[in-house]
Amino acid sequence: MELPKFLLGDNTDCADAIFVIHTEFPRFLINLVDDEIEWWEDFDGEDQEELEVQVATLIEQASEFYDREMERYQKD
Repeated sequence: MELPKFLLGDNTDCADAIFVIHTEFPRFLINLVDDEIEWWEDFDGEDQEELEVQVATLIEQASEFYDREMERYQKD
C-alpha cells in the first residue's frame, strides 16, 4: 500500500486540535493549532542538523495540505 505524504487526524478527546500526520521521513504528527510536533523517529547528530533545515518547510507543507483539504470538504 502506498500512503499519501500527509493524512488528517482527529480525536474527540482533543476537540480543539487539528492533527496532520507526515508519513515520510522524518515521520511526525503536528497539531496545527499550536505547532506542537511529535516526532516518530530517533535522530542522531547528523539527522538533527538536516531536520532543523527541513522543519519550517514541513510545517508549511502540512498547513498547505490542511487548507487544501478543507477547501475540498467545503466544495462537497
